[in-house]
Amino acid sequence: MLNLTNKERMLLEDEKKHEQLCVQKYQDYSNKACDSGLKNLFSQIGQKEQQHLDSINQLLNGTIPNVNQSQGSQGSNNQNQSSMPNINLQSMQGNSYNEQDKMLCQDTLTTEKYISSTYNTAIFEFADKNVRQVLNHIQKEEQEHGEQIYNYMSQHGMYN
Repeated sequence: MLNLTNKERMLLEDEKKHEQLCVQKYQDYSNKACDSGLKNLFSQIGQKEQQHLDSINQLLNGTIPNVNQSQGSQGSNNQNQSSMPNINLQSMQGNSYNEQDKMLCQDTLTTEKYISSTYNTAIFEFADKNVRQVLNHIQKEEQEHGEQIYNYMSQHGMYN
């Protein structure tokens, strides 16, 4: 059973709120996006955010979640590669894009930058090495989400 300090519990509660916001944001933005590739990207990221929320809840309940870092990272990359050809084909049709999609991308990229930084701070505040590894795993995936969004924006002429 994991024994958290008050400070550690407070940091995890903050991360929980951030993840809840991310889950809701990606669900909403998946519905609002005009481009089907962007809808799919937001849906995939939203599913990963739900996994992060589940991991944070497990930590708050005193258990260390089982995150296989190599498998989770590779799985995420494989999903990106499989969805990227559709995105590339769409970008070959020209760099026209929907302004709302651009705003959604800018907002989610800013969110991912912020969330990644909060995990960076939290990692240094935990005494338990296993908790730090879980938080590091989540942070790495948050950075991958930011990279996916950046790549989408870049391929569609949204990032100058």
